[in-house]
Amino acid sequence: MNRPTGCVCWLGLLLLSASLVHAQSGRLVATGGASMIEGGSGGGIVPWSTIAGYSSEGEWGGAAFLTRVDSGDYRLDSRGLAVGWGNRLELSLTDQRFELPTLASALSLPTDRFRQRILGAKLRLYGDLIYDDWPQISLGVQHKTQRDFLVPSLVGARDDSDIDVYLAASRLWLGGVAGRNLLTNLTLRSTRANQTGLLGFGGDRKHSRSLVAEASVALLLDRHWAVGAEYRQKPDNLGFAGEDDWRDVFVAWFPNKTISVVAAWADLGSIASLDGQEAWYVSIQLSR
Repeated sequence: MNRPTGCVCWLGLLLLSASLVHAQSGRLVATGGASMIEGGSGGGIVPWSTIAGYSSEGEWGGAAFLTRVDSGDYRLDSRGLAVGWGNRLELSLTDQRFELPTLASALSLPTDRFRQRILGAKLRLYGDLIYDDWPQISLGVQHKTQRDFLVPSLVGARDDSDIDVYLAASRLWLGGVAGRNLLTNLTLRSTRANQTGLLGFGGDRKHSRSLVAEASVALLLDRHWAVGAEYRQKPDNLGFAGEDDWRDVFVAWFPNKTISVVAAWADLGSIASLDGQEAWYVSIQLSR
């Protein structure tokens, strides 16, 4: 499938999901989160304990998204769907396309893009985002398959697929800062992924799993606008190029429960031997 046709098909899925997934919920706007680059509910680079969509007990909800991250040297297009049931269970499917024209030209690589598919599941184990004294806690898994493994294998990656497991704790503090709502999130992840799996899993430097921490904070300026920041630790498995932690600052717009738009600036550090990768990030989500 060529890129224009693929984009049209995914936009069609976005519109279809918004019209077919049914959930009449009294949940607050933005409590379904945005869509992270690996799919499922969260911030841009960090999963939250929230469940995609606005479903309440006994209801179905969901979300679909398109995201682009562009540093000039690299570009990531991520698109996916997530379905939530009863504000309890989330299932997601995400396709990613990672383009590296600068590196491919400089090193005469046999390909200038990598693809990855991610199947995700998340279960809310305990608590409520707003109304409990303790944070809402969810357990998530992401099965990742790197679909263009030749180059990652040549630079030391050991496997073309693996599973990330994470535990996320989130809390929305009503009137937490100067009368404005504040969301905080902490995630612990067990992973072997190189650059989230886009460069395979495990490596010549380290093959075993790493336990890494991720965090998000978002201040809701009013019912429709939020600003925040995120931080994500990364493993460092490959000898040919170090892998740095990621961080971003973002602004999010939630005009209603159907659509949200997130724009961000991200500091991605060194990626595949190219240092100082700073990128802009835009994501559009439709949800019910």
